[in-house]
Amino acid sequence: MIDTKNLKLTVASSPHVCSPINTTRLMLDVLVALIPALIMAVYVFGPRALTVTAVSVAGCEFFEWGYRKLLKKPTANGDLSAAVTGVLLAFVCPVTLPYWTILIGDFFAIVVVKQLFGGLGMNFMNPALGGRAFLMMCYPIVMTTWVLPGSENWANVVSAADAVTGATPLASLHSHLDVTLNANVHTLPETANGVLDLFVGNVGGCIGEISALMLLVGGIYLVWRGVIRLRIPVAFIGTVAVICFLFPQGGIDRVDWMLYNLCAGGLMLGAIFMATDYVTSPVTKTGEILFGIGCGLLTIFIRYFGGYPEGVSYAILIMNICVWLLDKAGKPARYGVTKEMREKAKAEKKAAKEGKAA
Repeated sequence: MIDTKNLKLTVASSPHVCSPINTTRLMLDVLVALIPALIMAVYVFGPRALTVTAVSVAGCEFFEWGYRKLLKKPTANGDLSAAVTGVLLAFVCPVTLPYWTILIGDFFAIVVVKQLFGGLGMNFMNPALGGRAFLMMCYPIVMTTWVLPGSENWANVVSAADAVTGATPLASLHSHLDVTLNANVHTLPETANGVLDLFVGNVGGCIGEISALMLLVGGIYLVWRGVIRLRIPVAFIGTVAVICFLFPQGGIDRVDWMLYNLCAGGLMLGAIFMATDYVTSPVTKTGEILFGIGCGLLTIFIRYFGGYPEGVSYAILIMNICVWLLDKAGKPARYGVTKEMREKAKAEKKAAKEGKAA
């Protein structure tokens, strides 16, 4: 006979099956996946790429700890989500960005975008992209000052005032199209880097967006670890590829135009690491596909018709706001419920509503 007096039962709400996969492990996998892009950034831009990233991570961790300490909430620094935000925010900023500026972006990302809405899992937009949008609004000059690749152009760790700057491939292409839109020009601008340079990362730009190769390596790692699904990245990148192939600009060869737009700018970084954010992306299969397509369409719309050559970050932020609608549109039918049963339920609901109105 079982001695029920000594049994220790834990009463809790569902689910009752615990998984070894927790927030800390997921965030650690994301950090590991970002290492190849960071290594390339240090190789192209010098040690300052590492120090800016480290300052951003430290700032995010501090602001998260300080906010929760001030409001007497449990400390959440151990889940590494603030560290991921810090790395991603640094990755979408130029290496010449002053340290005090990146800290302002950290504050906005962690306190305003994340914590004021309830903390991890409650924010309606990607914190890193929210911080970048805020910095672009407040400090547009320093946010669009780019260092040219090569050790001879490296920015000083303490001050980046003497760094050799120049246009990014997308900015160069955008200016080229503005000047030659009505001219008989059918090639990429002379200042534009080749597709191979864009793919490998030998170009100017934001710290973590320059190497499509290293970002793809990180993406493959995340898929292998089961951290992200392929629906959003494939729909995002595929949409951009199809539109660029069908509608090239400036008379440029459609394949060159497509490859250039896929490898340049923040498309790979945004599609793999930001659009797939658990909190700010859909949870339904249909919603994920629609989300990726929407991000791709908005990115091309901004690149083609906007005054700003890049559109990935704003495309993702706009689609973040539409996630609830996409999940509603992609909501699957309940298991075991047939079409006839759904139509009957709708008819009964309509009749009850009409009867109540009468």
